Amino acid sequence: MLLRHLRYLLAVADHGGFTRAAEALHVSQPTLSQQIRQLEETLGVNLFDRTSRTVKPTDAGEAYIECARRVLVELEAGKRALHDVKDLSRGSLRLAMTPTFMAYLAGPLVRDYVARYPNIHLQIFELSMADIEAGLADDSLDVAIAFDQVRNADIESIPAFTETLGLMVGRAHPLYESQAALSAQEVAHLEFALLTQDFITRTCIDEYFVTAQITPKVAIEVNSVNTLLEVIAHTAIATILPEPIATAERALRRIPLLGEAPKRGAALLRRKNNYHSAASVAFMDLVLGTEFS
Repeated sequence: MLLRHLRYLLAVADHGGFTRAAEALHVSQPTLSQQIRQLEETLGVNLFDRTSRTVKPTDAGEAYIECARRVLVELEAGKRALHDVKDLSRGSLRLAMTPTFMAYLAGPLVRDYVARYPNIHLQIFELSMADIEAGLADDSLDVAIAFDQVRNADIESIPAFTETLGLMVGRAHPLYESQAALSAQEVAHLEFALLTQDFITRTCIDEYFVTAQITPKVAIEVNSVNTLLEVIAHTAIATILPEPIATAERALRRIPLLGEAPKRGAALLRRKNNYHSAASVAFMDLVLGTEFS
């Protein structure tokens, strides 16, 4: 059995048939079919059900495909290990963050990392939590900053810091110059623009409202952090986002709240039992050694 067989196997599974898989692999369909037959003969099982219009893995095929995916991920990690440079004189780092962390962490962390390791090539991705977990699992990402609520057992979550969410307004809001802390009753009278409910940040905000017994007046929902910041900067509407986002440069003012502000755990995520490059370890050390406020 050769690695080629495993790559061909995954191509057929991912493309749902031999024709599209052959096109993607730039080989002829008979060649691809022959290679899969050779693999099946070696294993002594049928990996695909060819009786339906679409080619689907058999039960044995499903199990073997998952094993093949893990093997190829490990081999790719091994290849990176061979080329890793421990003194960080060269290398690369594939980093991801969820949108709200990206809004205030990416700039300072990248600034400090590049200052220490100027020869490391950075790839930075803004991704949802689900996409981050998928990227770490398939080894297309090295490390991520996200929430500590990891669902994939193959991903390691290392606590990094606690993030506090705060109520904030722009210059157009009547509370912009206010220093007084707001009660739950006062918060309930505000109009809000919030992230849509597919954001984990929104889940945390909604839990805060429930705990504080607030029925919020949500006038606007936005599926982009940057767009939400633009809305707040130009309207007399409040929002709730991580406290560090409220800066003078953004013309946003954080309004204090009476009682406990909503908090959540931020974590560094990486794939378990994987090779961790010197560049990714250095980034994790940077994050864990940084005071976030």
